[in-house]
Amino acid sequence: MNTQMNRRKFLSGTAASAAAFTIVPRHVLGGVGNVAPSEKINICLIGCGTMGLGHLMARVRTPELQVVAVCDPEKDGVNYVDWSRDGLRRSIARVLGKPDSWKAGSIPGGRDIGQAIVEAGYAQRQASGQFKGCASYADFRELLEKEKDLDAVEVMTPDHLHATIAIAAMKKGKHVGMHKPLANKLQEARLVIETARKTKVGTYFMPASIDPRIRQVAGWIRQGAIGALREIHNWSNRPVWPQHATIPTDTPPVPKDFDWDLWLGPSQPRPYHPHYTHAVFRGWYEFGGGPIADMGHYSLWPVFHEFGLDNLSMVESTPSHVCEVVDGVSSKVHNDYSFPVACTVRFRFAAKADRPAVDLFWHDGGMRPPTPEEIVRDDKGLPAEGMMFVGDKGKILGGFRCDNPRLLSPGAAGELSEDTARAPRAWEHGSSWIETFRSGKPNCGDFTLAGPISDAFNLAAISLRLGGQRLIWDAAGGRIANPQSANKYLAREYRKGWELTA
Repeated sequence: MNTQMNRRKFLSGTAASAAAFTIVPRHVLGGVGNVAPSEKINICLIGCGTMGLGHLMARVRTPELQVVAVCDPEKDGVNYVDWSRDGLRRSIARVLGKPDSWKAGSIPGGRDIGQAIVEAGYAQRQASGQFKGCASYADFRELLEKEKDLDAVEVMTPDHLHATIAIAAMKKGKHVGMHKPLANKLQEARLVIETARKTKVGTYFMPASIDPRIRQVAGWIRQGAIGALREIHNWSNRPVWPQHATIPTDTPPVPKDFDWDLWLGPSQPRPYHPHYTHAVFRGWYEFGGGPIADMGHYSLWPVFHEFGLDNLSMVESTPSHVCEVVDGVSSKVHNDYSFPVACTVRFRFAAKADRPAVDLFWHDGGMRPPTPEEIVRDDKGLPAEGMMFVGDKGKILGGFRCDNPRLLSPGAAGELSEDTARAPRAWEHGSSWIETFRSGKPNCGDFTLAGPISDAFNLAAISLRLGGQRLIWDAAGGRIANPQSANKYLAREYRKGWELTA
């Protein structure tokens, strides 16, 4: 075997025939569940916040993976934000195999605890009870330069860093798994997709799914259960974090061992403030993607693909606003820096051969569509989160991801069959992201499938930022046809040295 061929090249699939003779079968090494070291995928976690640490604990328990590095500009944080006070600490304590004493009374995060999780998890599998083999970095660029035998990266950072890190990793030939969104700027998301196509590495967009509930609903609609589809509504109880109506004016000190400059990454310099970091970053146009990017990818990814929502023509929105009183005069706060506390966004998709024109509505912050008469008659209201399909002859109502869909129109669901008329696409055959990273087989979360939903969600942010402005979208040209002044928001204003170009 060519001594210059490293282990990672075996996993790419390009040397599959040679690998068949070189890699020791796992059953030879101790039975089902054991994976030979030469078969493991060397992976790193970039972003050791609360969600990143949750994923990391799962990755350490995955036999096919070997976590070799963690990365975060926060070394040892205690000011994180989570959905419960003690849940993460208790989970970490179980993995570390010691009493729940990790920074008692605080919510932990940072690369030190990430490294501790990895080494404690692997130590439990060693006869010696010891393991040291997880590198720790503050800067992802240093990690990508030094970790020569790295196969894949998992990006769990705030949204404004997604494209920068993913593109750098793909250009190094690394497979990439990434949380939502691909990017919080439209041109960056398109560049992520373009880079994935050019480099041909394995990619996986974590919120993607092939949802049987959406497939069932699509089959009912194809069978005429509600007539011609006209509207799709999806509503969420997000945001569940503060979306500040004003930019902070105080300047608290940067926490010890937190590299604020690295956290900003491509964004323009600004004073540190905890209102920007950790879980609350989602509320800012510069750093996050708002509630729709946080949750809409989960619920609407299969909707976009099942109904062919790839010909967006218009986006408009209705954002809430905040007022203030200054010198006895009340006025609306001008806000083009943070998402509203509630909104409705309307996406118009032009007609296609297999469906008429359809409007997709997103509602958050307590906003919901009008309650259908069929529910009003039963003296009921809409749930806090849900999804509804509206046709010219009826409606289908379900939970947030269309859980337990039911017809609100005349007729019984029992009269409808599971519609299998549409032939499945290549990526619908069930390849896992681990198989994608190992062999290059496509999966349902391939970055190249994320173009339409990424365009739509990033345009929604622009419409909201402009106070509800209607945007006419030229998809072929990748530009806003009207108003043309809105095109400046398609890209980021980069800090020098962090520019992304095609």
